[in-house]
Amino acid sequence: MSSFPDVDRPVIGLGMVYEDGEVIPPHDHDRDQLLYGMTGVVIASSAQGVWLMPPQRGMWIPAGIVHEVRVIGKVIMRSLYLSPDESRGMPDQCQVVGISPLMRSLLSEAVSIAPEYDVNGRDGALMALIEHEIRNMPAIPLSLPLPLHKALSRRCHAFIRTPSAHDTIENWCNDLGMSRRSFTRLFRMETGLSFGEWRQQACTMAALPRLAAGEAVTTIALDLGYDNPAAFTSMFKRILGASPRDYRQ
Repeated sequence: MSSFPDVDRPVIGLGMVYEDGEVIPPHDHDRDQLLYGMTGVVIASSAQGVWLMPPQRGMWIPAGIVHEVRVIGKVIMRSLYLSPDESRGMPDQCQVVGISPLMRSLLSEAVSIAPEYDVNGRDGALMALIEHEIRNMPAIPLSLPLPLHKALSRRCHAFIRTPSAHDTIENWCNDLGMSRRSFTRLFRMETGLSFGEWRQQACTMAALPRLAAGEAVTTIALDLGYDNPAAFTSMFKRILGASPRDYRQ
C-alpha cells in the first residue's frame, strides 16, 4: 500500500487528518516511514507487537513491516517517507521516538513541499537537514512485544484487554498449566522482557490514551489496580521519565 507519489526523491512529506476511531487496515510501505501526531493518540500493531504514540511524539515504521493503525481522538498527522538508501542505520523494527522542537518545525515545512522538489534548491536542503536530524530521535519505551507462542499470545491479549497491576505469575502459570520456571523462561524468550516489565509496559500503554483524553490520574491508577495514585505515578515516571500529567492533553 502506498499513499505517496512514486517519485525519485529521498524524502517525501505528507499531511493527513484522521477522526477518532478510524482504523487503517493492515498494510506496508516500500519506504521507511516516520509518523508524527500533533494531536490524538496513534496505536500501531503488527505480528511482533503493539506501539503507542502519544501526542507530540513520533513513530518509526521500517519499510516492509505489515501494520495496522488505529487512532484515538482526532489526529493531525505529519508523515515522512524515506527511501531505504537514506535511512541506513535506522532501526529495523517499529519504535516510538521523541520529536525535538526543530524536528517538529521541519515536519511542518516538509508536508508543504511538493513531492517533485528541486533537490539542489531550498526544499532539497530542508529535506537533507531532515535526513540528519532523524538520526537524533531518542527512543521512547512505548512498545509491547507480543509472543508467537499461541497459548501465551492469547493470555497476553486477554491481559491487554483488562490490564491489572496485581496480576501474578502464579495466575498465568495456572492458566497455562506451566511451572513458574518454565513460564519465566518462555516469557522472556518470546518477548525479551520479564513478566513484571511486560506487565508494567502494558499498564502504561493502557493509561496513555486515557491520559491524552484528560481523565484524572487517580481514576486511571485505581482502575489499573494500583493501591494509590502515587504508586502508579512512580511506575510511570520510572518507565517514561515523566509524570502522567505530562501526557495529558
